[in-house]
Amino acid sequence: PRPPRRKTKKPIKMRRTLKGHFGKVYAMHWASDSQSLVSASQDGKLIIWNAYTTNKTNAIPLRSSWVMTCAFEQSKGNLIACGGLDNVCSIYNIQNQGANARATKELVAHDGYLSCCRFTDEGHIITSSGDSTCIYWDITNGEVLKAFSDHTGDVMSVAINPENSNVFVSGSVDKTAKIWDLRNGKCVQTHVGHENDINSVTFFPDGNAFGTGSDDSTCRLFDMRSYGEVNKFGNDKITSGITSVAFSRSGRLMFGGYDDYSTYVWDTLADSSQVAYALPSQHENRVSCLGVNAKGDALCTGSWDTNLKIWA
Repeated sequence: PRPPRRKTKKPIKMRRTLKGHFGKVYAMHWASDSQSLVSASQDGKLIIWNAYTTNKTNAIPLRSSWVMTCAFEQSKGNLIACGGLDNVCSIYNIQNQGANARATKELVAHDGYLSCCRFTDEGHIITSSGDSTCIYWDITNGEVLKAFSDHTGDVMSVAINPENSNVFVSGSVDKTAKIWDLRNGKCVQTHVGHENDINSVTFFPDGNAFGTGSDDSTCRLFDMRSYGEVNKFGNDKITSGITSVAFSRSGRLMFGGYDDYSTYVWDTLADSSQVAYALPSQHENRVSCLGVNAKGDALCTGSWDTNLKIWA
């Protein structure tokens, strides 16, 4: 007989609710301190929260309220980026922000909406766009260093490899996920399998695999070493699309945010016929974004119901 799988010690519970946005929350991203996070809402505000105390440490009014993504710079935590239907990636320095928050830098080159952005370090950022390209930027000069244009549909999400910041993954409406290398500026792998748009990609903690969430109502796990899909999470009862995915720190759990207001937790080692565990006390509208902090002790979900929730 198989040895019993390790039971989770404590069930995941909702610990905090972050209230303060007046519009749908579209994106969130943890800072590297595992305590602060930034959220972006279509009320035209970026809010920086302390997730433990639920205090707002900063609020930045945006020039365009149609924001779709936000990102925290991970090495120092001074910079925040956001963008959306204005096709621009705006960089804010939160250390020297007064009441009249002006963007430190506006990166302009995309011909379509900005769907996602992630810093590789303080001086560089990767953006993905509805113009089916990703761009690697020099923030200081506002220059395009490389453009990646192999996708044949809107690119919805990017994630940077935690073990090697020269490598990133993108997920697209063309149903593929692609692995890119900044050093040669090329697509090095294309992963197929999804039957509909890929909305979200995230790396497995060891950097050898990545997870995807799609409108085909499955989350999948792809391995770069075996160059293929190694697991698929979904069942006949789940029919709604996935907006966002994240792994626990060990990679054992995969979290998915769904259009039907739920957040499901999958065991990445179980076979694909497993029953999904739904987080209790769910949101009152679509879960649009989620993320696990660097320490791995908290999950944040953001929703169109204007709230964010912290789970631990």
